[in-house]
Amino acid sequence: MKTRTYTVSDLPIEDRPRERLQKVGVDNLSTQELLALIIEKGGRGQTVLTLAQNLLAHFGNLQNIKNASIEELKKVKGIGFATACKIQAAFKLGEKAGSHITNFGEKIKKPETVFNLLKNEIGNKMKENFYILSLTTRNNLISVDKVSMGTLSSSLAHPREVFLPAIKNSASTVIIVHNHPSEDTRPSEDDLNITKRLKEAGKILGIDVVDHIIVSRTNYFSFKDKGLI
Repeated sequence: MKTRTYTVSDLPIEDRPRERLQKVGVDNLSTQELLALIIEKGGRGQTVLTLAQNLLAHFGNLQNIKNASIEELKKVKGIGFATACKIQAAFKLGEKAGSHITNFGEKIKKPETVFNLLKNEIGNKMKENFYILSLTTRNNLISVDKVSMGTLSSSLAHPREVFLPAIKNSASTVIIVHNHPSEDTRPSEDDLNITKRLKEAGKILGIDVVDHIIVSRTNYFSFKDKGLI
């Protein structure tokens, strides 16, 4: 006997996430209901709300679901490729909505401004992400460009890749930024060496590296503030 696949319409009207959202508003929906709206349909023998709860139980919390790969999401019974893609897309939209990375033209006066600009973009990343901020002579933001992802090393932060966006944008100065997934924003020996190398390369190109900022979810470290650049 074939096991039935449940959809939202199989739920009582008062329990359907869309009807609940219309009645009480999105702010009053549970995490389970919000996930159910994204998933849309249940699996074989389980409603969409049950599948949403199973997803939460499997990963433990939303942060782990956000960081999960397509293959990891598909390990939850009832989550197929299309649904896994929708889940990843929903989290990415939320991440982009919380980011100030589109505030081009903003004047960058202090490291805290850079931290607020990028903390939502890379503060929660499980791997190190390396970015470059291109600035005008008046310290206005021209662009924010991702250079590499992975453990920071000379191969991942080569001056050629780092300064390419700045050259294209005719930047006067740049700020380099990367995150520490460990939450410890103190610079490593590699961080210090890479900063020195990029500073020297910038002098040759006529593009001044004015700061290197290490960020986490809640804190940052500025090489400029600490007199290291």
